[in-house]
Amino acid sequence: MSTRFQNLLNKLDNYKEKVFDLRETILTNLVMINELPAPTFREDQRRDFFIDRLTDYGLHNCSFDEVGNGLGILPGTDGKKNILVVAHLDSLFDEKTDHTVTLQPEYAIGPGVGDNSLGLAVIASLPLILDHLNMKLKSNLIIMGSSRSLGKGNIEGLRFFLANSAVPISAGLCVEGVKLGRLSYASIGMMRCEINCKVPEFYDWTRFGAVGSIVTINKIIGAILSIPIPKEPRTNIVLGSVQGGTTYDAVATSAVLRFEIRSESEKMVRKIARQILNITEEVSALTDAEITLDILAQRKPGGIRFAHPLATRTRDIMKKLRVKHRITPSMSELSALIDKKIPAVTLGLTDGENMGKSDETIQIDPVFKGITQILGLILAIDKGFCNESQ
Repeated sequence: MSTRFQNLLNKLDNYKEKVFDLRETILTNLVMINELPAPTFREDQRRDFFIDRLTDYGLHNCSFDEVGNGLGILPGTDGKKNILVVAHLDSLFDEKTDHTVTLQPEYAIGPGVGDNSLGLAVIASLPLILDHLNMKLKSNLIIMGSSRSLGKGNIEGLRFFLANSAVPISAGLCVEGVKLGRLSYASIGMMRCEINCKVPEFYDWTRFGAVGSIVTINKIIGAILSIPIPKEPRTNIVLGSVQGGTTYDAVATSAVLRFEIRSESEKMVRKIARQILNITEEVSALTDAEITLDILAQRKPGGIRFAHPLATRTRDIMKKLRVKHRITPSMSELSALIDKKIPAVTLGLTDGENMGKSDETIQIDPVFKGITQILGLILAIDKGFCNESQ
């Protein structure tokens, strides 16, 4: 480890104390962002507030693009490199949900505070934090709230930006609210699917094997569970949700199964997808139900090595801050950066519980350690400590 990098590590605890000075501003940004609904494809209100914050903090070229990404640029002193820091704008909750945030001394509670209002609030506050710490970067810092990330959005916002921007990105940093200690630098193969089962309006209930849609979906689930899953490459099928029917005393005429196929091998993902498609076609033929399989999102496996300087320096920073890292593959924004061969990692900011529920809860105190690791990594990238040549 070089002396210069060790000097950076030695400053981290002091940085954390100074970041705490901005506690009220960061929490204010969190509350104001969270209280603006941002379901996937309808992130405009939250995006506009995000851009206004970047404008207030003096960033250049604060704007949004054709797919609704919001971004601004903090110019570096020489501008030879470009570092992209990104957090997704969208949330799991729609406009009908009460987005009020409850702040307690140790917790923030509200739908989506951890996924991903906190991540967005922190990157929106980065220019203010850097100014407070009197940090001047040589690299340009591109701060971006990405649209259309979750579910059917399929990371469309970040993919669009990377496909259409003429600015070369040297390294990427994806910020998630939860969980502190998360370290992702690789993506596994993934296919997110939805099976819809409908009983035709004029259904022949006397047909052999004729049943309602819930029973039909259950047949499909049973067949999926019988698919042999290899130990190598590591592979699994996650059955995420089943919905169907309307009441107690009526046969369900429609049902839907949502699931993901995950594997270290893209070939294995495709193989299992073909097997599941065959299952749906067979069950449809036996029951005469209308069954469709739709692919909503896909990811390719890839990423940087465990020993890549970006991954190594990130672990060093976390160790110095006494953050126990947990290496997990990612299927979020990191995947888009990996597809473009851009070295990148995903980090979490704090601990939380009840994720995805209306009483989603995050711890406040660890946030400042989480922010400090973000700062440390940005500085390490800026100073060249994360280059392959190091």
